[in-house]
Formats: sequence, C-alpha cells, structure tokens
Amino acid sequence: MTHTERHPLPHPRREGASWPLLLLLLGLCYAVAALGAVAAADAGDAYAALERPAWAPPGWLFGPVWTVLYATIAVAAWLVLRGRPLTAVRPQLAWWGAQLVLNLAWTPLFFAAGRYGLAFLDICLLLAALAGTLATFARVHRPAALLLVPYALWVSYAAALNLAIWRLDT
Repeated sequence: MTHTERHPLPHPRREGASWPLLLLLLGLCYAVAALGAVAAADAGDAYAALERPAWAPPGWLFGPVWTVLYATIAVAAWLVLRGRPLTAVRPQLAWWGAQLVLNLAWTPLFFAAGRYGLAFLDICLLLAALAGTLATFARVHRPAALLLVPYALWVSYAAALNLAIWRLDT
C-alpha cells in the first residue's frame, strides 16, 4: 500500500472548503504571536540589557523569524487536518495544541516575568510537545512534519539561548 493509499488527499470537491480552515489556523497562530508581542512589549530594551552569549541574535531578528515560523505551524496543521475527520487526527491535534500553549507561555515567563529558569522549563516541555507533534504528524502527512523542522531547530536554539541567559543573568 502506497503512502497516498493509506492517507488519501481530500476529495477535490472538498478542497475549497479547507481554505477557511487554513485561515482559522493562521489566525490562531498569529493570535499567539500577538499575545507574545504584548507580553514582550518592552522586550527590546530588556533583551539588550541582558548578559547574552556572543552567539545570541540581535533583537530585531526575532520578529521576522517568528512570522515565518507561525505560518509554517499553521500550514502544517492544515495539511494534517484537511479532508480528515477530527476524530482521525485527535492525537495530532492534542500535540499541536500543547506545543502552541507552551509556545504562548514562554514569552511572558521570559520577558514579562524575567523568570528565566521557569521559561527554560517551559521551552524544554515545548520541545517535548514539538517532538510529539512531529512524530504524530509524520504518521499522517510527512510533508506537514517536515514543515515543522525549522520551528524545532529555532526552538532548540532558543532553548540553548534561554539556558545561557539564565546562567549569565542569575
């Protein structure tokens, strides 16, 4: 049995109905981004004032990177969901939702509260939830899982940066 036989693409007549779903997922992901931006309203000054390792990126880089990553997070979920009943992708949705909630929690922990250790715990849990998301997405739609690889790499980098800042600033 081929990959497409196990996980057929949606019926062509239903394809158009999946665009509102994509818009909903994009809206959800960018709502998480907006809430993070509110929590990090003074982040530029706070980030600049931190002791950071030499390999830390400039503060201006975070916005463009996250803008692209949130789009890939939404598109990956859309590829998994479209044309499938929700009951068939419940594990994928659970992992995806968990990583999104943990993603949302990190910014206020790190920037608003200055709780670098707690933020590091959160980002480690985020990496675990992201690994679960990747694994379950790969079972349904491998390209959707591959879309999340840059996100996983960036979050791994952010976790290392979070740990370095926690060690330098406490």
